[in-house]
Amino acid sequence: MPVDINRLTDGWLELESDPGLFTLLLEDFGVEGVQVEEIYDLQKSLEGPVYGFIFLFRWIEERRARRKIVETIDIFVKDEEAVNSIFFAQQMVPNSCATHALLSVLLNCSGLHLGDTLSRLKVHTKGMCPENKGWAIGNTPELACAHNSHAVPQAKRRLDKGSGVSTGRFTGEAFHFVSFVPINGHLFELDGLKPFPMDHGPWEEHEDWTDKFRRIMADRLGISTGEQDIRFNLMAVVPDRRIAITHKLKMLKTNQAIVTAALEKLIKAAKPENHCNSDRKMDNHDYQMDQMNNHNECRDVETSEVREQSPHPFFEPQAFSPKDLLALLKNLESEISSTEQHLSDENDKRAMFKVDDCRRTHNYDEFICTFLSMLAHEGALGELVAQHLLLPRKIPTTGAKRSPSTNSTGKGAGGKRRRGKNKCRRRK
Repeated sequence: MPVDINRLTDGWLELESDPGLFTLLLEDFGVEGVQVEEIYDLQKSLEGPVYGFIFLFRWIEERRARRKIVETIDIFVKDEEAVNSIFFAQQMVPNSCATHALLSVLLNCSGLHLGDTLSRLKVHTKGMCPENKGWAIGNTPELACAHNSHAVPQAKRRLDKGSGVSTGRFTGEAFHFVSFVPINGHLFELDGLKPFPMDHGPWEEHEDWTDKFRRIMADRLGISTGEQDIRFNLMAVVPDRRIAITHKLKMLKTNQAIVTAALEKLIKAAKPENHCNSDRKMDNHDYQMDQMNNHNECRDVETSEVREQSPHPFFEPQAFSPKDLLALLKNLESEISSTEQHLSDENDKRAMFKVDDCRRTHNYDEFICTFLSMLAHEGALGELVAQHLLLPRKIPTTGAKRSPSTNSTGKGAGGKRRRGKNKCRRRK
């Protein structure tokens, strides 16, 4: 994407924890075939492979008791050669942890289409120490511009006031992104504010690496002890769902064509030579059923005859009657309709990501100031303000009062509730 060097003087801005934002950020980086999904149920398995997890949590140094207990086992990987062989970058630039967490997943996976920018970064930083990798990220203008293009206007104002410059390491309302990635059979936690990557060890032979991650998260969040902290957000980096859906749809349509051809061949073979309707087109199921009911002597189809026509056979060699094939055809059409709707939903979701991003990044200040100026010019602003001041305050009469530190909306922790979900702003 075009890079405006002058925009980099703004520094890196805070980003919201939103799967749509991170998916669009992937596209801006030039990555193809990957998307980000939000995890609502930690115990529910995800369909298909998972490249890594991105975890947003409230950073409170003095309350990280669970982490201190774990670190006594010395899970830090301190071997210089081992650390430099993976992509682990220390966060050298404030407010860049969202991009850091995303890159920590992408650049530790093989077989991904990273695009030109990330491919160059991966080659350039190979064998570097974590500190130099962090500087490489902070000094890549393409990454900085893509990152800042998804920030809300308020993030720039907070940065101007000096509230966003600090890494927030010692502030009580800071939020921070880290990533969890499988590397060489071990579950690694990559935190740019830590001096070393953290190795949580291998997972069992009979389980997937995500199972071990769930156990680590359950302990981290206090789920097992009943002391769960709700001020967090969890996202998964997964393959683009549309690719698998499109492949499935193509296979279903191929099989549909094969079954249709087999039915037409059966009916044509069952017709008498002098059949008056021999030129009639086979364009509906009712006509096919008519023909098969009128010619009971028509032979069963051996599926081995159509296997050669399909590169992806969908059944084993066996005899199918015309009625079986017709039922199979109807099932295929139903599955095709369902899959097409699924693909349409995924495309609509991507379109809404862009709409939401436009709403998120648009600066409404000019409109609000103009609107207030018009009200003042008409002499209506003072009256509206007076009416607002005279309105009785609504005081809740039922329910326990929540303290700011435990508010489920996340406002006490500097968060933002959006579409029924706890959307915390990144502060690191």
